[in-house]
Amino acid sequence: MAGLHERRQEFYGYKAGVRNYMRIFNFDLSSIEDYVSNHLKVFILSVAGLLVIVGIIAISIFFIAVRGAEQCMVPDVTGRELTEALLELQVKELYPRLQLRYSQSAHDRGLIIEQEPRAGTIVKAGRRVRLVVSQGVMISRVENYVGRNIDEVRMDLQTLYSASGGLPLLSLKEPLMFDFSAETPGTILAQKPEPGADISGPLALEFVVSRGLENTVIIVPQLTGLELSRALELIGSMGINFEFSLREIRGSETGETIVYQNPPANTSMPIDNVVRLIVNVPDDLAGGEVFNLFRYSVPKNPYPLAMRLEALLPAGDRIRLINVEYPGGDFSVPYRLPLGSTLVLSMLNREIYRETVNAQQYLEEYF
Repeated sequence: MAGLHERRQEFYGYKAGVRNYMRIFNFDLSSIEDYVSNHLKVFILSVAGLLVIVGIIAISIFFIAVRGAEQCMVPDVTGRELTEALLELQVKELYPRLQLRYSQSAHDRGLIIEQEPRAGTIVKAGRRVRLVVSQGVMISRVENYVGRNIDEVRMDLQTLYSASGGLPLLSLKEPLMFDFSAETPGTILAQKPEPGADISGPLALEFVVSRGLENTVIIVPQLTGLELSRALELIGSMGINFEFSLREIRGSETGETIVYQNPPANTSMPIDNVVRLIVNVPDDLAGGEVFNLFRYSVPKNPYPLAMRLEALLPAGDRIRLINVEYPGGDFSVPYRLPLGSTLVLSMLNREIYRETVNAQQYLEEYF
């Protein structure tokens, strides 16, 4: 009890000391409480304003820290040397991505012929710029084409055109000039420019091409009475200019046979004259088979071109009907094929036409 009494005395003494202290320093708790209550709104607004200012400062610092690279304008470097272009891009803090390409002029070698993005575009520093650098022309001198076949040269020039990215570095001047010669028809006899001439840009080649011997004649073979397959084989081997037509079978005739030809056998005639042939229609067609006449108009050529007619059967097999040197005209070949077969006509080993065999076409066109 004595201890409790002593603690009470200490507390009351402490309280009395605080009052004396406040009296000495003129502290009034009630006045402080009144001041705070009267200025609470100002205090809250001050704290809120401070928080807003701190937030704005923090956001500004964030965007400054994460903002992208500076923007710049892409310079125009087309037509300039590669080293100059690289230095110009380096100044703008842009990075090159190089591509090589053949061009139409030998003078373009080492120059920038294309850029992406184009000049004047606004981009961020560090952007990659695609630069196309010219390798010059693919070939620098004209080849010697004399003695070569004109169709082979055409294909070579087409390959060169594709390899150069579609630039017509070398082309043929049309129309070609033809002359009678002992050389094989289609052989190049002369050229301009001469072999070895420098190529500094797009160049048109002029050729004189052989059309064979003048007034070349052949002896017409005996075709009447031959089976169609044998007649086509003989026509292909001799290079005869031919034209077929069909008629119905008569009497005791054997179907699918040559029943007429004009001029007749052993006639001497110019090689470009037409031999007209008539084939009779067989009467033993199986179900789903068609005997018909394939026709296609081939442009006239100064000399015969290699042509081939093939059939793709429904089973997937491929058979050749005729392979012949043909000068142009109404290309007509009889055929006996299953329905659904596809006829494919090629010139110089390139397909130029195809059609599907159907019975309706046969019935409407001939009978």
